[in-house]
Amino acid sequence: MTLAFTKMHGAGNDFVVIDATREAFQPTPATLARLTDRRYGVGCDQVLVVESPSTDDVDFDYRIFNADGSEVGQCGNGARCLARFVREQGLSQADHLRVRTASRVLELRHGADGLIQVNLGAPVFVPEQIPMALAQAEVYHLPVPGHGEVAFRALSMGNPHAVITVLDVATAPVATLGPALQVSPVFPASVNVGFMTVLARDAIALRVYERGAGETLACGSGACAAVVAGIRAGQLDAHVQVRVSGGQLAVRWAGGDAPVWLEGETDTVYRGELL
Repeated sequence: MTLAFTKMHGAGNDFVVIDATREAFQPTPATLARLTDRRYGVGCDQVLVVESPSTDDVDFDYRIFNADGSEVGQCGNGARCLARFVREQGLSQADHLRVRTASRVLELRHGADGLIQVNLGAPVFVPEQIPMALAQAEVYHLPVPGHGEVAFRALSMGNPHAVITVLDVATAPVATLGPALQVSPVFPASVNVGFMTVLARDAIALRVYERGAGETLACGSGACAAVVAGIRAGQLDAHVQVRVSGGQLAVRWAGGDAPVWLEGETDTVYRGELL
């Protein structure tokens, strides 16, 4: 049996998208390995599965699988690609959509300029809800073997994030400090580690070492987490351009309990079948 799929990306953050609304799809470790492997399979950062809604208050359910086979509750760039996917596949022509992930309901909007926005909801700072095993603080300090004491801000955007401010993302120790923080017992569900350089009050540069995927060319929820962290630090305004390795994203947050909005381009690369 063949499996139809669509390859998409948002600012270089790439996905294999599966339509499970017409035919059921139950991901197995072997299938996910073939879909995510860049040498022996299709290749992607994450596999997205679009399902029929489980409740009447959403248009679709939306499952997200990392390259290591783990299922997660959030992916901002993936959600934006999903909005384009369901329109191109004739599943919905609505300009506004609501989709349910494993952690929250997201609102998606098609803009007149072709850009797609996603409302990722309000950030969460309570350590137990991130989850993170540290007493609540604005800035956390954690000894990390090989890196000394590391200062970071932590929050959840439906998935856990630690944001580290660095002088230059180009020379940041992403490949070593990222995985070192991820395996810390302080983060029982691991963590996405963002390295942010503030360029101006409305601009940052960002690299993210993601759970289950390693460093990616872009991370939508990571961009949102970094902007929120910068705003709370008093370094950023409410509307911020985020320069990532794969392009550019835009994030806005009014603070407090307001939702965080992510915007950017999406692209369908090709469609195919896995034999």
